[in-house]
Amino acid sequence: QAQLVQSGGGLVQAGGSLRLSCSVSGRTFSSYVLGWFRQAPGKEREFVAVISSNGGSTNYADSVKGRFTISRDNVKNMVYVQMNSLEPEDTAVYYCAAGERTKFRFVFDYYSDRKYDYWGQGTQVTVSS
Repeated sequence: QAQLVQSGGGLVQAGGSLRLSCSVSGRTFSSYVLGWFRQAPGKEREFVAVISSNGGSTNYADSVKGRFTISRDNVKNMVYVQMNSLEPEDTAVYYCAAGERTKFRFVFDYYSDRKYDYWGQGTQVTVSS
């Protein structure tokens, strides 16, 4: 079992930056693939970014590539997403998620929220134009 607690988020003007943090409790942090997802009003939850269990590999949605950076700290049991050059279209509730690395066999597994077992509480990010 793991518990994820998010912090960060808020209101920012277009072009600004925010960093979201997510603390992951549990004894097997280093075995988790960690991801960020988001859900805008009236839309389905969508993949944003993912980082492998050892931090050696990352992947991003095309819509955020080059603007967002995911990272993890396997000592502090934290995962982050640094969001730069924010756009109004980035407005959403953001969720961090963790899944056992053995569940991810193919690249497209990383994009599926069904592969993740544990979720943060969500945090609102609002980007004004």
